[in-house]
Amino acid sequence: MLFSPGWRAPVRQGEVLAVFTLGLLLGGTLVAAVVWLLSGLAAPLPPPVRTSAILTVAALGVARESGLIRIPLPQNARQIPPEVLQTRLRRGSLQFGFELGTGVRTYVSSTSPYVLALALLLSVPALSAALLTGAAFGAGRALSAVLAYLARDDHRDAVLAARVPHLKSAAALTAFVAPALLLV
Repeated sequence: MLFSPGWRAPVRQGEVLAVFTLGLLLGGTLVAAVVWLLSGLAAPLPPPVRTSAILTVAALGVARESGLIRIPLPQNARQIPPEVLQTRLRRGSLQFGFELGTGVRTYVSSTSPYVLALALLLSVPALSAALLTGAAFGAGRALSAVLAYLARDDHRDAVLAARVPHLKSAAALTAFVAPALLLV
């Protein structure tokens, strides 16, 4: 159990993880809603132009993740301050999850979220599809924390560090293949 200043009772790690996951889901869903609203600007473009743009962005993402090209990612290159979690653990976990779920106040080293956001923007999806995509993004970000919590292995970090390059390449390839299959 974790003990936090300001709390009279101990805070269980599972509770913090659940609140953090809720924040991730809310953050991802909010960004998807904003992208959906902006996607109306792409609606006048002919579908073949939008499809070509999605596939081009996805191909660039795969090339970037494979190390074939260097493209800097637009991101807010600073970490969420530790004070967020130090004053109120549950509220801080929700805020941290929300900010991580939006991706606007932290590092995003993978190209896949950018490809996904641009694909949503250019495909002009139904609101339900956009919201489900945002929630899935938040759930995907929560997956690593949930798996780490369930594993509780001291050697986990070394194993994960060795697999991250392969996971990033697989995610980039999926980000290319999935839209291609959906659009064809």
